Amino acid sequence: MSIRHYIILGVIALVPLVGSAQSAEQLRQQISAQQRQLEQINKEIELYEKELVQVGARKQTLQNAVNELDVTLKKTTAQIKATQNRIATTELEIKELDGDIVQKEELIAIDSAAIGEMVRQLHSMDEASFVEHLLSEDSLSGVWDETETIMTLQQTMHDHMVSLLNIKEDLTRDLSAVRKKREELEQQRRTLAAEERSVSVTKQEQSNLLSQTRSQESNYQKLLADKRAAKEQFENALDDLESRLQYTLDPTHIPPAGKGVLRWPLDQITITQQFGVTADSRRLYASGSHNGVDFRAAVGTPVKAALSGTVQATGDSDSIRGCYSYGKWVLIRHGNGLSTLYAHFSDIAVSQGQSVSTGQVIGYAGATGYATGPHLHFTVYASDAVQVRQLGTNTPCGKAVIPVSPQSGYLNPLDYL
Repeated sequence: MSIRHYIILGVIALVPLVGSAQSAEQLRQQISAQQRQLEQINKEIELYEKELVQVGARKQTLQNAVNELDVTLKKTTAQIKATQNRIATTELEIKELDGDIVQKEELIAIDSAAIGEMVRQLHSMDEASFVEHLLSEDSLSGVWDETETIMTLQQTMHDHMVSLLNIKEDLTRDLSAVRKKREELEQQRRTLAAEERSVSVTKQEQSNLLSQTRSQESNYQKLLADKRAAKEQFENALDDLESRLQYTLDPTHIPPAGKGVLRWPLDQITITQQFGVTADSRRLYASGSHNGVDFRAAVGTPVKAALSGTVQATGDSDSIRGCYSYGKWVLIRHGNGLSTLYAHFSDIAVSQGQSVSTGQVIGYAGATGYATGPHLHFTVYASDAVQVRQLGTNTPCGKAVIPVSPQSGYLNPLDYL
């Protein structure tokens, strides 16, 4: 085989793989189709969100409560479709990247083989002396042609080395991208599991509501009245207990106020009740002050840890007959001197002593305890101040185990979110 043949062999490495290009184009078309479907699903979810706001603003009736749960189911089902769509799209993107990786590995193999052949040929030529080359040719022009061919071969080999380095850089980027896509895929699958759990929780909530009220509006209104009366007793008892607790806040034991110290516990944020003394708090709470922030959240909405930490305790005040306070709740102690409470869950997804990471799903929003509608109650404490204990009063909530704190131990969540 002549030197010119090796030069031709090197050029082959630069020819694209036609079959792979066609496959990549088909994948891109499928990805585009998935993205168009996702846009339609997202529009559907947006409509359900608007409908939920409208239903939630109406008078509290049994029918409206059932309607709200129905819309929640439809929205969650649409979210499941959207997540399944994103999973399918990500799998296609991974497949496309895998195809690119295979193609680049083939190009690297071809380029490496071409360079190897060139190196061997140059080595064999180096072993022959210049005099031997000169004597083997019939004319001076032949020697010149041979020398020019060697120079061309060297330049081609240099070009192949540059090409090989570029392909390897592209391959490294593709490998990094596919690892990132696989991480995204795992997160989307975890999200899907949470959304599927939300459907189950919402259906159970609807079943419980209809069972409690026996589908009678009068029974539903009596249930609301009983909740309001029991809630007032609870508020008075809690205020009396916490006013007797002694605590002096040491600012050095908590982080300074600043945005982003904590993460929002919900993906979509609508504040329905602020922290502290407000027009509503004077009317709604015995202390005249709201000890947390309330967020609108449909039944079954995944609630996430605002920061990594350890689950200090969980509880369910509804397990005490006639007690309407926090309902199902989770208290997390963080490593920075703060603790966070999440209340009115429909379902709890963690247990006492468990370590949780920032953004991990810890439960699902609901309307347990005293709630005028599905929402999340979120409180931030100085960890040194909060303790978990029985309320211990002559009220229906006396045996309920809940977090309590002196008023000075409550912190404004919005100072840290």
